[in-house]
Amino acid sequence: MTTTLDKPVKAPTFRHVSTARRIKNNLATGIVWACFAIALVPLLWVLWTVLEKGAATVADIDWWTKSQKGVLPDQSAGGVYHAIYGTIVQSAMAAIIAVPLGIMAAVYLVEYGRGWLAKTTTFMVDILAGVPSIVAALFIFALWIATFGFPQSAFAVSLALVLLMLPVVVRSTEEMLKLVPDELREASYALGIPKWKTIVRIVVPTAAPGMISGILLSLARVMGETAPVLVLVGYSKSINFDVANGNMASLPLMIYQELANPEPAGRARVWGAALTLILIIAVLYLAAAAVNKLLTRNR
Repeated sequence: MTTTLDKPVKAPTFRHVSTARRIKNNLATGIVWACFAIALVPLLWVLWTVLEKGAATVADIDWWTKSQKGVLPDQSAGGVYHAIYGTIVQSAMAAIIAVPLGIMAAVYLVEYGRGWLAKTTTFMVDILAGVPSIVAALFIFALWIATFGFPQSAFAVSLALVLLMLPVVVRSTEEMLKLVPDELREASYALGIPKWKTIVRIVVPTAAPGMISGILLSLARVMGETAPVLVLVGYSKSINFDVANGNMASLPLMIYQELANPEPAGRARVWGAALTLILIIAVLYLAAAAVNKLLTRNR
């Protein structure tokens, strides 16, 4: 005896898509691709212009190994070594301060945050995320230099970069922690493991790939900031190893200084420094993607 369960079940058939719906779908797809192409044109134009005008300068080995010490404005000599050093040092000091604070703030908001303190912290992070770099620089100038009396220095620049970097670290870390399944936390609690150890040994390692990517991307963002270096430190043509005192060059500051140089050598240094900054930021983005892929694969 054959029952209904023995009969083959036919897959449901979709109704014929009307011509009007297909036209609307193709039109929407075309609009999306057109918007993508329009947004891509200025980006490629800028990249090509910087590459075309700065490639010859960057290709010289002296560009990477020498500073501008003793180089006259009309001389096609020297390099960008001092500015690369300043950019890396200022960004690294900012990361040393901002990364631990950002991670701890994100852990608090996700794992512990309740009530008015968590709402206040979230509100302040949102405000910091929208603060222009010139406002952060003026705040540090008024507090660190005008009020406390410290001199203009690379460390003052790093304090301003902390204000710009901190909300990015907090937000990216917070989102990565929220993606960790609650089942992992509950399983750890069921085994009697304290909450703090669960966070340190399970939650944070699970979210580490995304957290590291967010940190590297925030670092790439602050490397190109111009306002803090214009307000908080002066330009130097040579390397300054004292981060607490004296002028120190950086790539954005070097670009700004050389813009006032009408000589062809000055223009070449402007495009060379711009291309160098783009290359460094591109390396950081690639490093973020590589670290994310490596840690995800090893999990």
